[in-house]
Amino acid sequence: MFPAKATVLLAGVQDSIASSLVDALTRRHCHAVACGRAGALASISEHNPSAVLVGLSDGGTGDGLELLCRLRSAFPQLSLLAIPTSSSEQLVIAAFRAGATDYLSTSGPVDELANQVLKHCSPARNLRGGETMVGYSEEMSDVRGYIEKVAASDSSVLITGETGTGKELAAGMIHRNSARSAAPLVCVNCAAIPDTLLESELFGFERGAFTGAHLSTPGKIEMANGGTVFFDEIGELSPYAQARLLRVMEEKQIQRLGGRKPIALNVRFMAATNRDLDTMAMANEFRKDLYFRLNVGRIHLPPLRERKPDIPVLIDHYVAELNRQFGSSVNSVEPEVVEHLLGYSWPGNIRELKNLLEGVFVSRPSSQITFFDLPEWFRKRHPVEQAGPASESAQLLSALHATNWNKSAAAGKLNWSRMTLYRKMAKYGFQK
Repeated sequence: MFPAKATVLLAGVQDSIASSLVDALTRRHCHAVACGRAGALASISEHNPSAVLVGLSDGGTGDGLELLCRLRSAFPQLSLLAIPTSSSEQLVIAAFRAGATDYLSTSGPVDELANQVLKHCSPARNLRGGETMVGYSEEMSDVRGYIEKVAASDSSVLITGETGTGKELAAGMIHRNSARSAAPLVCVNCAAIPDTLLESELFGFERGAFTGAHLSTPGKIEMANGGTVFFDEIGELSPYAQARLLRVMEEKQIQRLGGRKPIALNVRFMAATNRDLDTMAMANEFRKDLYFRLNVGRIHLPPLRERKPDIPVLIDHYVAELNRQFGSSVNSVEPEVVEHLLGYSWPGNIRELKNLLEGVFVSRPSSQITFFDLPEWFRKRHPVEQAGPASESAQLLSALHATNWNKSAAAGKLNWSRMTLYRKMAKYGFQK
């Protein structure tokens, strides 16, 4: 959920871009402040921004990369977004090595750029806010309860689940409720790090270690010292990368490229995967010793199709969030829409549901979302003539949601007695 009044600092961003971006962010109820690179540190202290946009000069040389390095060192958890005046693969790599959280293109519409910036102001994105998992189902209650227990320990954690089930959010909740919460939580996307960049990305490098290493730069693991490092998509690591990570976990120290002295680590390790590491380890496709080190605390996030009672709650949650993001005033969702969404299997899980609703908001719906506001591909799979719930449980959920869980009103809507309603709610495990 976006903060009610997020603050974004634009440091050294080209004037023509900064002016239009400030306007676009202001329209989205965001406080946007522009300053020069030299005044960035003072402005951060004054405004406490949710994200900082750093302008990079042509070719990626000069003050922009140096500022990214200084800010990353001083504010390990802050979202740092690189804004270039030109784009190249070398510039992207240099920006990430300098500490950028993301690299945003200015070639598209300014409104699209503003939306991308706001996503980095989300507590779920920054992994430092208070957002929790949404839903009242028994499955999610169990997950939240176990997260609470795991957070109280300092053991390694392996989070499993299909794509889009909220593994990064779970990692953030664990860190936020642990004894390490005041220190950084650093995320590593294992699928995005080739072996050729592994050493510099994870362990950092000293100045002069290789061509282009103009500044000494800490790696991801060192940046997490005192806190937690989260390896997302750990199943995508190559055998070489697995061996290097195992050694770090065993020795509890790293050495930068070009460095002469090892650096001691005090880090908690968490990892997530949508792959079956048990089977991969048995087939020698993933190192057993690394798997056993990670698989101490184990959390499995159920797919959305197994927790359908949470779908109406998630719809309300994301509609409220998207109202803030788009400056809209949608105040209801047609019951028929809820019925169709309940009848879908959601292979992309919560992420797919949120993306579908965001697509609805892109088309600027009226105060109520109707079936015809849904994307065309979805409407073709669920034609209007087949309107009606896919099952008795979906019908019950739709009625409860439409009546704000008023039992008498829901029973009347279904032409059931109250006793029948209570029996059906018990049968399907619905409660609020």
